[in-house]
Amino acid sequence: MQTRAESLGGGITAVISEAHGFGTDAILLAAFAAPKQRDTACDLGSGCGIIPLLFCRDGLCSAVTAVEIQAQGCAQIRESVRLNNLVQKLRVLQKDLRELKQEDLPMYSFDLVTMNPPYIAPNSGLQNEHDYARIARHEIQCTIDDVMNAANKLLRFGGRICICQRPERLADTMCAMRAHGLEPKRLRLVTHSMGRKPNLFLLEGKKGANSGIVLEPELLLRNPDGSYTDDALKMYGLYHN
Repeated sequence: MQTRAESLGGGITAVISEAHGFGTDAILLAAFAAPKQRDTACDLGSGCGIIPLLFCRDGLCSAVTAVEIQAQGCAQIRESVRLNNLVQKLRVLQKDLRELKQEDLPMYSFDLVTMNPPYIAPNSGLQNEHDYARIARHEIQCTIDDVMNAANKLLRFGGRICICQRPERLADTMCAMRAHGLEPKRLRLVTHSMGRKPNLFLLEGKKGANSGIVLEPELLLRNPDGSYTDDALKMYGLYHN
């Protein structure tokens, strides 16, 4: 499959293709997760590795692992690792997240798990003719419950999972978090423009935390004239004082 290099700024390049590219939601999730420089992070269902690459661009995390089930996605991430000289920081693992074991990754040790998951529930919506698109968009290879189960096994006590999803899946996501010992702690709704309904949410859960959630201010992406809002530019990493 044909690939091309796309600059992410900061001297970091992502290798993308028709099968494995990235969109606004992944960029917003990376910004929302905001790991510390010393954190170890694991990105599940990493696709082309955009979230780990953004962490590397911004000098975040001491080490990042990208877990992706599809061979093409893993090949693209590995090429990005080579192009950006990140072999000491970014590891690529081709694996089904439902089958992660200690020999694959150190269990109960990560500070942060991220995932931009399939948005469409099983047996819902029209399915794409391409396998790569079905896997990325539909809960075929993993469900929300599978994601939270994997995150619980990967995270240390007090570690965080950050995820984005469609608003109609909010209850499903929160219930799955709690079922696996991950307490919802921070929620931000994302809306394309004024007067429209939210089309995305960003949610953080913390392993072993007490109940109590902070609802952050709504993130509005576009001004009435169609330009990006200052908040959106900050999330995208394009805003400088």
